[in-house]
Amino acid sequence: MALLEKQHPNADTELHFTNAYELLVATILSAQCTDERVNQVTPALFQRYPNARALAQATTQDLEPQIQSTGFFRAKSRSLIGMATAVVERHAGHIPSTMEALVELPGVGRKTANVVLGHALGVPGLPVDRHVLRVANRIGIARGDDPELVEQQLGAAMRPKDWMRTSDTLILHGRRICRPRPLCDRCAVRARCDFFLSGKAAALNPALRGKARR
Repeated sequence: MALLEKQHPNADTELHFTNAYELLVATILSAQCTDERVNQVTPALFQRYPNARALAQATTQDLEPQIQSTGFFRAKSRSLIGMATAVVERHAGHIPSTMEALVELPGVGRKTANVVLGHALGVPGLPVDRHVLRVANRIGIARGDDPELVEQQLGAAMRPKDWMRTSDTLILHGRRICRPRPLCDRCAVRARCDFFLSGKAAALNPALRGKARR
């Protein structure tokens, strides 16, 4: 992780937000969508719905056209309105600060809850998305396809205060370097990476053939 953090210094979420409500909305919108696209949509969305109480008053007919470009907009609109309604009814309009309460909100799973906890609420969290799963398994610092299991493995290996940076670093590495077709020649940890040393990476990127040392 030290080598990866050096390659991706100051890793952080690429979603734009100013409070826990905005980050929760943005993270729900980011499912199957790029952060760049979400950041294009959220300024106008937050201006129209600045808090959970305002969003809870929205209808899907109002909301869907505003988030259509993020994909799966019908399901996301239902999740957003359901989340906001639950926040108002159960938490007096304030985003809760525990994993248990967050995952009870419509549209919020462990990954989303960990993002909000770690980035907006100051509570240690280690979000595991598809990039974290791919990179951690390829390198060999975690084993398994279950995000919660990988979260437990990484969390046990790293100090809680480093959880968020660990996740952000692995996410950026997955987006920039360790893509489905990996760019191993640019990777700071390829000399320690199980996927590269086994030759499996070369099967996805022919330019790597003959470079693995195992």
